[in-house]
Amino acid sequence: MQTKLMRRATGIGSLPHQSVDDGINLIKENLQHIPHWPQLPRKNPREGIVRQYLAPLVQAGLVTSEEEDDGKPYFRTDAPDWDERVLIYYETLVEVEENNFSESGIGEMFAFPADTAEGFYAFLQDNWDSSAVEVIKGQVSGPLVVGLQVTDPDGSAAFYNDQLREILVKTLTYQSCWQLQRLAVFQKPVLIFIDDPAIYGYGTSTYVGLSREFIQQSIQEMVNGIKNAGGISGVHCCAGVDWSLLFDLPVDVVNFDAYSYFSSMLVYTAQLKGFLQRGGILSWGLVPTSPEIEEENSESLMAKLREGIDTLVSHGVERRLLEEQLMVTPSCGAATLTEAQAEKVYHLLREVEQNL
Repeated sequence: MQTKLMRRATGIGSLPHQSVDDGINLIKENLQHIPHWPQLPRKNPREGIVRQYLAPLVQAGLVTSEEEDDGKPYFRTDAPDWDERVLIYYETLVEVEENNFSESGIGEMFAFPADTAEGFYAFLQDNWDSSAVEVIKGQVSGPLVVGLQVTDPDGSAAFYNDQLREILVKTLTYQSCWQLQRLAVFQKPVLIFIDDPAIYGYGTSTYVGLSREFIQQSIQEMVNGIKNAGGISGVHCCAGVDWSLLFDLPVDVVNFDAYSYFSSMLVYTAQLKGFLQRGGILSWGLVPTSPEIEEENSESLMAKLREGIDTLVSHGVERRLLEEQLMVTPSCGAATLTEAQAEKVYHLLREVEQNL
């Protein structure tokens, strides 16, 4: 399935549009081979990178609702019946897995509420040119970005708590599997990106407690869940990070911000070489999602890509693998841009793909 990804373009997820139809049409026009469903956080804050994925935990009474938390969700570990709530939740997870996320059954607990993913449901209902589409892309937030923002009642990040981290990882994994089943309606392979910009915190003084072991265990569980459900797994991080964290995992696609953080990759070329030799795909976040988009065109971006490949080759990575096992994306989500800027990002993606 990974061969269908090679030398193709896709998006990260978010757009600044207020109209769902405009967002869908932008994707249809420019990402004909690997379209993705759009997240629209400017239209609806419930589609933000954390809040969009908390519904199952809120429904189970494990995390505070939006009305209660004033925008700062936390686990209700101080509830007198906390242990009972957790036990019921785990029983639910087992039942969902046994029923294979049946659309008519309890698996719908992991569905996106309609008011948190308008773009997802519009994407499912739209008419796509199936002759052009090769892969469908979805996305889910990663365990660090959620686990560092959702806390316990005392304000400590949930990721540092073994029980809360496990609950979050299983919830995000099950949401990925539910999403895979719904996107399978297109009868195409499905790629799910785990979007986790918070990986950058590993090794920094701000997050001294972050464990390499727990980061890798958490992401690997999600990757395994996606692959066991028949999907293709990807991880996106839009910063300079320790890329060996991801290259050492069985992930199919690693997406990095090649526009602003290319130099971060040079420290990990040995691990990159092994990743590519195992069949992994390096996804270049080549098109900037910053005001710098105004200064770029497809020629300048292709020159940047060629320069990056040449540099990696000079560090011992095989050119053939770099040139074949690649994808291109925006450097990050486009929600912070103006609609005109986001449209330029997607137009340039299409032009770059045509020149690969």
